[in-house]
Amino acid sequence: SRLEGRHAHPVGEGEGDGRKMKIREITIISGKGGTGKTSITASLAALAPGGLALCDADVDAPDLEILLHPEPREEHAFIGMDTAGVDRERCIGCGKCKEVCRFDAIEMMDGKARVDKTFCEGCAACALVCPVGCIAMEETRQGTWFMGETAWGPMVHARLNPGGENSGMLVQLVRKEARKIAESRGLGTILTDGPPGIACPAISAITGADVALIITEPTISGEHDLHRVAELCERFGTRAAVVLNKADLSAEGSERIKEACHRNDLPLLASIPFIPGVVHAISQARIPLAELRERLEPIWSRLAEI
Repeated sequence: SRLEGRHAHPVGEGEGDGRKMKIREITIISGKGGTGKTSITASLAALAPGGLALCDADVDAPDLEILLHPEPREEHAFIGMDTAGVDRERCIGCGKCKEVCRFDAIEMMDGKARVDKTFCEGCAACALVCPVGCIAMEETRQGTWFMGETAWGPMVHARLNPGGENSGMLVQLVRKEARKIAESRGLGTILTDGPPGIACPAISAITGADVALIITEPTISGEHDLHRVAELCERFGTRAAVVLNKADLSAEGSERIKEACHRNDLPLLASIPFIPGVVHAISQARIPLAELRERLEPIWSRLAEI
């Protein structure tokens, strides 16, 4: 049943007893970009103790592939929300659609309406007011998702088109596909590089995950972001743990982060100093494994405890 099952959320333990194996998902997130989230994700992937499926859920700015170099296997269109399309041959140029559009997505060109799909929000108001019915809502490609093979396991990732909508939907899609692959191959863990922040993509990335690993920095904004992301995890019922990166850049800031973790019952799994070699490795599109191994190796056993 493990090989044939294709459900998004398998339940139960064990293989060969008619039940699906338990697949655990660890999502790595941060309050903002630049905290070292992707570098740590790639390094943890290389240090994983068992079978692993990988997922890059930062669809607005994906970069895990830069470090893991997946060999392409599949490429699929992502169809997001419907957007308006104009049959210009039937358009009479009355301009009612332009008047009703709240998003300035419609312009009149050569006496005919034209929709700029970058700005269209899919509200369909223009289609409702068109007196000749020349506007219809149509499926629109908002991005692309990929499946590839890395040296550490299969990887699902995606790229949203500039201005593309429904990034939360695309996050759910890549997570679902990663779970399908993990289930079909008998891989016990999904490691997901999540998006920064607390908006819809972040919510889509942590909902249903077993653990969210928050990467933070010893700054005032880092402490503020840690509180926001931890509150988000609590609100959506996802257990959270913390990694403090660049910890030696501010002794005072590091102490505040540690105190915040203690107050909020957030396990602090690792404290990593600023390591110039990590910057050098990233500039060469290389996983900074040698530089981070000693600090990150204990994280897997700590995550198992959580």
